[in-house]
Amino acid sequence: MRSNALGKTLAGLVAIAGLAAGTVATAGVTYAAPASSSPTAAAAQPAIAAATQNFGLTTAEAKNVQRFLAEYWGYNDTIDGQLGTNSWKAMQRFLSGIWGYTGAIDGDPGTNTVKALQRMLAAQWGYTGAVDGDPGSGTKAAFKRFADS
Repeated sequence: MRSNALGKTLAGLVAIAGLAAGTVATAGVTYAAPASSSPTAAAAQPAIAAATQNFGLTTAEAKNVQRFLAEYWGYNDTIDGQLGTNSWKAMQRFLSGIWGYTGAIDGDPGTNTVKALQRMLAAQWGYTGAVDGDPGSGTKAAFKRFADS
């Protein structure tokens, strides 16, 4: 009995020492969190999802948008048909110059970016929905018309 209690105590001390040193490798399997509940993995998912946001455009249509942004709004990245951070930074410059975007030029097509996009699409590309920052089907259809022009 006594040797079993001593073994458990030593195992506990080794686990505590491993945690204090910044690793769970010595703690054993029962102390490790499953990979799917890792805060790092959960935090990485939104960044990956936000990396490219074409709002329903095909690659060819997104290339048209990138060409427009390159010609007039300082986009100097690859014309690849993937509206990523640099494409959206150029789009935000365009929207701030004319369509009332007042947020940071950060390349994140969030609510304020979409609202400014919707104002632009409503003025010239047949968008009739609410200026609500939600890139729904009406926003996507008007964005396609813009991209195809």
